[in-house]
Amino acid sequence: MSGILDTVNLRTQMVGQNRLELLLFGLETSQRYGINVFKVREVLQCPDLTEVPRQTSSIKGMAHIRGETIPVLDLSEAIGRAPIPHEDQAKCFLIVAEYNRRTLAFMVRKVDRILNTQWDQIMAPPKEIGNENYLTAVFEYEKKLVEILDVEQILADLYPMSTDVSDEVATHEVRERAREHHVLIVDDSAVARNQMQRSLEDLGVKVSVANNGRQALQMLHELLDRQVDVEKLFLMVISDIEMPEMDGYTLTSMIREDTRMSKLHVVLHTSLSGGFNVSMVKKVGADGFLAKFNPNDLAGVVVNRIRQVESAQ
Repeated sequence: MSGILDTVNLRTQMVGQNRLELLLFGLETSQRYGINVFKVREVLQCPDLTEVPRQTSSIKGMAHIRGETIPVLDLSEAIGRAPIPHEDQAKCFLIVAEYNRRTLAFMVRKVDRILNTQWDQIMAPPKEIGNENYLTAVFEYEKKLVEILDVEQILADLYPMSTDVSDEVATHEVRERAREHHVLIVDDSAVARNQMQRSLEDLGVKVSVANNGRQALQMLHELLDRQVDVEKLFLMVISDIEMPEMDGYTLTSMIREDTRMSKLHVVLHTSLSGGFNVSMVKKVGADGFLAKFNPNDLAGVVVNRIRQVESAQ
């Protein structure tokens, strides 16, 4: 265990095409869960927590870590499972992570190991389980399924965010011009797709969506096979980086390698708000990077692209 706690911070610097490392952990059952190590700032034994008034019981208090005061979320209770008893908290671990420009700590029962794998080994959840769950992906390890939680959905339920674009960013003139443009959104998180789609439709652009890089690439290839000029059809592609089957880095590389769409404008969009390796974005040929989720920032990137395209005509 000490090896995991000592090295997880260094491993967050790893970025590679279509590969990832997962920190496996457990909650109140024998089910294993995984979180991308790149999202993790550190793992530590749960310290004494400062109780605070709260709107939800899954927020257990505040932890004081390296000069910061960080909210602590009982991840088991947040996903509708049995909460960790108060008397057991001192035996638990905190996974300190950064999502959507917010630092928080997930309280978990145990931390297992770090597993090196490939994004193409990570599968979308079976359709049979429906949409009312917190799963974003699954994969098989030691003949059992490991579940990767949709943290964006959990946080959206706890901290609802507006998707409205301000009139300062989206003036009447901008909204009128936006109607002539089409954006492709690629993200495995249903809540992230919905947030982006609502914001961009509020701006006025047409929106198409794909659940992961492989699905987006298939969509683009089908259009190309029908002689559709996707470089003209889509103003831009806004893609998440971390997705099952094919990540955003690999999607971008595949787009750049196909001469029929190599000039398609691609922006990588991720909940990784700290320690991001910008050089990797440049290496795969992406045109930009955008941290999740702020509707005005998202709309601003699209508006700037509209102006860029229109000035070139």
